[in-house]
Amino acid sequence: MMPIRDANPSRKKPVVTFLIIFVNLVIFIFETSMPHYLLEDFLKVFGFIPLMLTKSLLGVFSGNIEIYILPIFTSMFLHGSWTHLISNMWALWLFGDNVEDRMGHFKFLVFYLISGFIAALVHYLFNFNSPVVTIGASGAIAGVMGAYFIMFPFARITTLIPLLWIPFFVDIPSFIYIGLWFISQISNGVLTLIGPLYGAGIAWWAHIGGFLYGAYVAPKYKRKRYYGYMDNYYGFFS
Repeated sequence: MMPIRDANPSRKKPVVTFLIIFVNLVIFIFETSMPHYLLEDFLKVFGFIPLMLTKSLLGVFSGNIEIYILPIFTSMFLHGSWTHLISNMWALWLFGDNVEDRMGHFKFLVFYLISGFIAALVHYLFNFNSPVVTIGASGAIAGVMGAYFIMFPFARITTLIPLLWIPFFVDIPSFIYIGLWFISQISNGVLTLIGPLYGAGIAWWAHIGGFLYGAYVAPKYKRKRYYGYMDNYYGFFS
């Protein structure tokens, strides 16, 4: 299933959401301009490597631990391919505008960064000995989806469902679409515990951690009053 759009217009322009997308795009274009051998070094420095943090915590490396924590934040703005970038940014654009509208610009930015940080920590707990570089915004975006799931459970998501190469477009409530997405993350996350061959190179536990954090924090931003029929129909009554 692929989400196409949501019938849940925001009141204000999602300037932070747009800014995050723009920064990710600029950084990825910078990545693609680098020679391959330099790009590998670049990703090792600014991507998150769980094993490096573990060795730092164990005292194997000298220096401040901040050096190995900072990549948790920088890795949120790195991507491995155009497909990786576009899929993440599309999800952020689809769900981020309403969550930003509900939280406010600055709080949304802080929420986004913390979601990515929590997602990386959960990924670390399940992969603390992994030398594999972790990059991508999906952990932070999972937090946005978790918040959307709580804030706008009945918002209609136009979803593309291909059946025998025939595209079908179906409007489904966000709690069903996002709920099914979250179940798939848990299923794949559990499979990674069986063996690394089931991981397919995706940080499933980062998605799970980010989503749970976003869902947990979302009620704190529930509006004390509503102001329009769209909010009444697609979001929580308050």
